[in-house]
Amino acid sequence: MMKQRSLVALVISSLVVLSAIAAEKRPLASVEKSAVEKTVQTVCAACHGADGNGAIVLNPKLAGQHPEYLLKQLTNFKEGKRANVVMAGIVANLSKEDMQGLANFYASKTQTLAKAKSNGAGSLGEKIYRGGIATTGVPACAACHGATGAGIPKQFPRVSGQHADYALQQLRTFRTAERANAPMMMTIAAKMTDAEMQAVADYMQGLR
Repeated sequence: MMKQRSLVALVISSLVVLSAIAAEKRPLASVEKSAVEKTVQTVCAACHGADGNGAIVLNPKLAGQHPEYLLKQLTNFKEGKRANVVMAGIVANLSKEDMQGLANFYASKTQTLAKAKSNGAGSLGEKIYRGGIATTGVPACAACHGATGAGIPKQFPRVSGQHADYALQQLRTFRTAERANAPMMMTIAAKMTDAEMQAVADYMQGLR
């Protein structure tokens, strides 16, 4: 009987210790989560929206984007490999852990669907996206970004549903080398006209 009581006491003591450890860990996770959310609300939401579906069309939608891509862009802004005065100032005080937290946060959100203005089925935008431009050596966008524009994690970003104005702006900055953190895109954009860029950007906005 004495041995049974000792065993019971030992089990109870172990449960108490495990409960205490779990209780200590819960507040830490809560603090980490709230820190990311605080940054989103006070810094990011103004341009990108609290859920990554910002309404400012010259700023990118972040919802549903691959976390690896988001982290790479934040890192590039911090290192000066991607030029943007506003973003450079924002990431200056963010640690790698902060940036990873933000990348994970926005990647977990659901992107709102959008529609193309004029580049639907059979349009110039669709032809470029799915077949490229043979005469100038522009490859099909789908080769890297996928038939639905979902991209390939760790390699190529999601482009479906992205604001057409933002996508067009980025294609132009790739062409002029103002944005130089993606050599492949710089080479491709250099071969495209404004009309071609506009068409494919509009098509991607409605892609799903």
